[in-house]
Amino acid sequence: MKLPIPRGPLSEHLVDALARDPHDLGMPPVPETVAFTDEDAQLALFIAYELHFRGWDGVDERWEWDPSLLRLRGALEAPFERALRDLAGPLPETAPADVAHALTDVVNADDGPSLAKHLQKGSSPAEFREFVAHRAVYHLREADPHSFAIPRLGGRAKAALIEIQADEYGQGREERMHATLFANTMTALGLDTTYGAYVDAVPAVTLATNNTMSLFGLHRRLRGAVVGHLAAFEMTSSLPNRRYGNGLRRLGYGTEATFFYDEHVEADAVHEQIAATDLAGGFCAAEPQLTGDVLFGAAACLAVDALWAGHLLDAWAEGRSSLRPGVLSAPGLFLP
Repeated sequence: MKLPIPRGPLSEHLVDALARDPHDLGMPPVPETVAFTDEDAQLALFIAYELHFRGWDGVDERWEWDPSLLRLRGALEAPFERALRDLAGPLPETAPADVAHALTDVVNADDGPSLAKHLQKGSSPAEFREFVAHRAVYHLREADPHSFAIPRLGGRAKAALIEIQADEYGQGREERMHATLFANTMTALGLDTTYGAYVDAVPAVTLATNNTMSLFGLHRRLRGAVVGHLAAFEMTSSLPNRRYGNGLRRLGYGTEATFFYDEHVEADAVHEQIAATDLAGGFCAAEPQLTGDVLFGAAACLAVDALWAGHLLDAWAEGRSSLRPGVLSAPGLFLP
């Protein structure tokens, strides 16, 4: 993936530095608060996190563990985590044995806008392509952020996480990997399947959904939050994916476009029970002191996704693109 176009002084500082050999980055001014709409801060975090995934073209891989880069990333993570905790809001005290029921309550209480209903019943082809471009930032590396938790868990929770992830990675068959299936959907919609092709086009709130996963997955102290995030992800996946598939069929697309979503309808119906009962339940039984973090991770997942969905729906209701102004020439995309 090519380094993205900077969106402010922080991301410009990082992009300029990463183009050279590792050196002391210093500490440029970092905001005391990191909003989910802060283009500069969210991109800077995304740039730093991507070093732990597939990296950046032409960037020295030693940057991944450079102390000055980690120091800058940490300075951004602290206000971002505070923003996530504020957004998630107060959560009920929950006994570890009741975590599966508590997660169900968190999911049922979610009142975010229904992007899935719009895509099923009323979206234009252009809007659906925009939606897929937004989601490509995650789905082309689907499951990777949550997989960072595997060595941090044990026993029943670890077995449950691996069971879920094995399905995400196609049970060892490349053509069945969910990332591969999503790329097939992109091809059917005329979109660029290159990893990271739409990073420059998506706004801060889209990057924030990805940064949330990376923050939780990369910090051992937040292992409870990544468990809760994945649980909420799985527990809210089956019905929306049915709607996405039906929306594509309404627009005249065939199996090549819909199979990714149809696959998730069945798989995530099973994953929902595994995630709530075996993953989250097993984790809280082993580490009861982190039960609150599990609920925080679930609530943060739903809340950030609601902000993202609201951004798309608001833009389309106003007759404009949900992507960043000035980058609408991104491959395969055009205004409604």
